[in-house]
Amino acid sequence: MRQDALHRTDPTAGQAAENTILPLVLMVLSEFDRYNITYFYWKSSNRLHRALTGEGDVDLLVAQRDQHRAQAILLERGLKLFPAVACRDHPALSSYLGYDEPSGRIVHLHLHIRLVAGTSLLKNYHLPWEEALARRAIVHPGLLIRMLEPVDEALLLIVRGCLELRRSDPVVLRNWQAMTHKFARDRAELADRIPRTALRRRAAELLGGELADVVADALYCQPELEHQRHLRRLLRRHFAPHRIYNDLEAGLRTMIRVAQLLAGHLNKRLLCIPRPWSRRAPGGGHVVAVIGVDGSGKSTIVATIRQWLGEEMDVIPIYFGTGAGRPSLILWPLKLMVPLITPLFKTKPKGSSHGKISDRPPGRLYSALMTIWATATAIEKRIKLSTAHRGARRGLVVVTDRYPQNEIAGFNEGPLMPRLIGIPQWLRRFEANSYSLAQRLPPDIVIKLVVPPEVCARREPDMDPSVIKQRIAAIPRLAFSGARVVSIDAQQPLPDVIRAVKKEVWRLL
Repeated sequence: MRQDALHRTDPTAGQAAENTILPLVLMVLSEFDRYNITYFYWKSSNRLHRALTGEGDVDLLVAQRDQHRAQAILLERGLKLFPAVACRDHPALSSYLGYDEPSGRIVHLHLHIRLVAGTSLLKNYHLPWEEALARRAIVHPGLLIRMLEPVDEALLLIVRGCLELRRSDPVVLRNWQAMTHKFARDRAELADRIPRTALRRRAAELLGGELADVVADALYCQPELEHQRHLRRLLRRHFAPHRIYNDLEAGLRTMIRVAQLLAGHLNKRLLCIPRPWSRRAPGGGHVVAVIGVDGSGKSTIVATIRQWLGEEMDVIPIYFGTGAGRPSLILWPLKLMVPLITPLFKTKPKGSSHGKISDRPPGRLYSALMTIWATATAIEKRIKLSTAHRGARRGLVVVTDRYPQNEIAGFNEGPLMPRLIGIPQWLRRFEANSYSLAQRLPPDIVIKLVVPPEVCARREPDMDPSVIKQRIAAIPRLAFSGARVVSIDAQQPLPDVIRAVKKEVWRLL
């Protein structure tokens, strides 16, 4: 795309459109033009604007001779290559993610080197039309991007519809109504503005004369594309020499990918086992720890990071606290007993954080009960620490609410037994060893949420004010040796806090 071509459009329409395009996307497209990269957007023109504004994926097909220069441009502009897990990888497709800081959105750019089609889980057919489509690609009249010529878009729509709309594909079946409606809408829109003779002539050039009439009829006549069984058989036969796998192997691979898709979905929603299921972080995963006193907004930030990154890469959350978060099976029975035991103590001893607190040190009964709790907590933290770093080594992004430490005893996720009485030394050593593991396995980045005492007191009215002050004063002393530590003022408006956290997390990936 030449620079003069960028300006052969209505300047008013172009300016209005540019105001909504993500700056990062616009920068990449400008660089492609500057270095004469042969490319075009090859999906539906109806969804092009959504892609450029970050609401959908940007699917660009780049000429094979330009692929390395295009990849260099993407990397130089801050986009990062996120490889898919091996079972879902395709040699002609790579995924680049970039963070558009002004909008807070993640840009997902699919870089296609070859034109492939098929089911959502297995793109089994190569359509050898890359050069033919690139020669006729046009500049969008209002957006600074090259796209398919309308006749080529219609032809590709028919081929893709016949190869992709299959009820045997669980992803398509789950979204069957939306998928069929999308293809029907695109088909109707193109049929209104493309002459049948032009489509038939182009189909004859790319598919041969025997398929030209059938393909042309598919755009204008009933039934819908998902019901064009005869045309589907003809197209599969035509592209059979360009398949990646034969029917038997394609069927087996699809079954395996369906099983892995279901397992990944279950893992993402419920299990949170440290196993990659979709797309891993480049160069290995990372552990992101969010710490702060109660009421600083840790849970909100962890949930935000998980939602922000989770749509594009493998992310698992881990809760290291003992409060309202998700406990392990070790701590869960004890948490059920807490409401039954709490009424036995009118006040809590010195060192507690919530409830009515006295100046007395812990008694023997309280120490005995807390020893059981502290032991179970230490075991749980050891297991979760191993899980977090095992997941990171496998390429996952692990986001933790709190993080164990042995720098300050008694609170801020530190050892509990030092403040108790009558505890055997071997049990104290057992707890200490669990927390020393956190020192040996520090997170990659620690996000410290800093708030003044009055904000915490307002958000956590049940927490002792003196404890709030002590913990806020202790937060700066936590070094987490080996981790990059970032302090963020959590008193500022939530959108500003989230923006600051996203910026630091993206720098890490």
